[in-house]
Amino acid sequence: MDFTLFVQYGPALLRGFGVTILCWAAGCAIGLALGFVLMLLGRIDWKPLRWTIRAYIEIIRGTPFLIQLFLLYSGGPAIGLRLEATTAGILGLGLYGSAYFAEIFRAGYQAVPKGQVEAALSLGMPYGGILRRVILPVMLVSTVPAIVNMLAILTKETVVLSIITVPELMYEMQTMAAETFASFETILAMALFYWLLVEVVSRLGRRFEARVTRFLSHPSKTTRPSETTSNARA
Repeated sequence: MDFTLFVQYGPALLRGFGVTILCWAAGCAIGLALGFVLMLLGRIDWKPLRWTIRAYIEIIRGTPFLIQLFLLYSGGPAIGLRLEATTAGILGLGLYGSAYFAEIFRAGYQAVPKGQVEAALSLGMPYGGILRRVILPVMLVSTVPAIVNMLAILTKETVVLSIITVPELMYEMQTMAAETFASFETILAMALFYWLLVEVVSRLGRRFEARVTRFLSHPSKTTRPSETTSNARA
């Protein structure tokens, strides 16, 4: 094994790793926000809207990310949508993740006991207050493990972005392998970089889950629906 290659290509690999983190973080943020919106829209009792959202989710989940990325980047100009490679990669990753996050949020929403929602409604709480004080806390606790798992999966999906010339880690690795023919060193470096990213995401997710659970279980940190309504009437 030639360790001098890591010194020679170290700056390029770190630069590619930075682009990978950027694409992953921005794509996950878009996916989380869009997935939550899709979940809320799916609760509206209007069948055409529900069918549209369900069709979107099933199409995204039922087709490979590579095909979606090609359609967005190469097929976009046919409808007037011209995106830079990095922008297309971030948007594609966000759209891909949104379908999975929407299903995670939907499962979390259904995990909220109906009795708590009905009690809040009987006390006259507005839907916004119910969502923020009753539904979201329960959803957060029940969905954090699935969200963290999906975030870890999306870190590895960033490998596909090199296909549309996004200068991320895989792209730089391919350049290193093509110039040096050092396939073993290239694969080892790529595995270490992605293992490090997944490990950091997993550890931060576990810490966040523990903090959320501890915060919500503390009686002084939570507000009951009856207390909120009493304060509002006062």
